Amino acid sequence: MNFDGSDHQFVVALDKRTGKTVWRKERSIDFKDLDADGKPQTEGDLRKAFATPQVASIDGRSVLISQGAKATYAYEPLTGEELWRVEERTSHSGGTRPLVGFGMIFVPTGWSQGQILAIKPGKSGEVIDANAESAAGANGQLQIAWKSKRNAPKKPSLLLVNDLLFGIDDGGVAACLEAKTGAEVWRERVGGNYSASPVCAEGRIYFFSEEGKTTVVEAGRQFKVLSENKLADGFMSSPAVAGKAFFLRTRTNLYRIEK
Repeated sequence: MNFDGSDHQFVVALDKRTGKTVWRKERSIDFKDLDADGKPQTEGDLRKAFATPQVASIDGRSVLISQGAKATYAYEPLTGEELWRVEERTSHSGGTRPLVGFGMIFVPTGWSQGQILAIKPGKSGEVIDANAESAAGANGQLQIAWKSKRNAPKKPSLLLVNDLLFGIDDGGVAACLEAKTGAEVWRERVGGNYSASPVCAEGRIYFFSEEGKTTVVEAGRQFKVLSENKLADGFMSSPAVAGKAFFLRTRTNLYRIEK
């Protein structure tokens, strides 16, 4: 579980049977945000993050990928040992879930100067600045394979479908990128505002807007709208899926949608 607030920033692992704390790890980055009085600027708001961590298998090893404010971290899941860290100081308030595929980790960096990073995992002890020229070089195993600032989502997470990355930014621009290279396949305005993450099912991508519209597009290299549907109120939260059913929570109701 991530705890990235204005006053404390750490990750904690709990025993699922008892709730006992197994380990706690403080975020290691120096935020470099103290004012003349030694207090964090903007009351610590730039130290906040809202991302969901995940454990992934990388090179045959389980690794906890966790995004905090101004950095993405890799931890040893059983002990909390920090393995490596990618710093990105132009952004804050990261709020998405990282993706893993093709030997890389894909993560939008958050608000302000947000961008999508494709990270090649590193060795224990490595730290890089995502915006430094050396981040894409051969100085170490930890590298930035590619990055994109165009229409990077801040709240909706990305989708990895086969060799393609799909996403929609907060202002309603959907995009498809080649996961291995970051090359743009297509980019189209769907319209609306977005907080909920998209979902892929049976070759279709579903986008859920804050205005209550669901747009269904083909999960492929050609942008093709298959359907549009509207509910009475908007979506802020991502849908849940069980079997072939969507559970959609709007501002006023909970819906089960199933063929």
